[in-house]
Amino acid sequence: MAQLRQDHEQYAKRDVAILVIGPEDAKKFASYFSQHRLPFIGLPDPQHRILKQYGQEVKLFKFGRMPAQVLVDKQGIARFVHYGHSMQDIPSNEELLTLVDEINQEEIINLGHQPDGE
Repeated sequence: MAQLRQDHEQYAKRDVAILVIGPEDAKKFASYFSQHRLPFIGLPDPQHRILKQYGQEVKLFKFGRMPAQVLVDKQGIARFVHYGHSMQDIPSNEELLTLVDEINQEEIINLGHQPDGE
């Protein structure tokens, strides 16, 4: 999460909302977010409901959930999914921001090709 906080401004400039989903209960999650002054949205998932829907892995011998990054466009379509194999297996901000730029560019192009009235 430190990586996301580091470049949060770059994500915000691209109209990206960051949602962090974690296994803690609501009280622990709120405390962590407050203590670390995280500037994005946190969603507790102690029953792993969201985890199951996105197929995120849990590895008990590697401290629980493996990291996962999902870029979802404004239509709600997952455009990029990365499931880490370790806690260090996380795409760089540079890589994610490049993907965001590509998605945003595609959306601009697609808006220009819509039939009249849409």
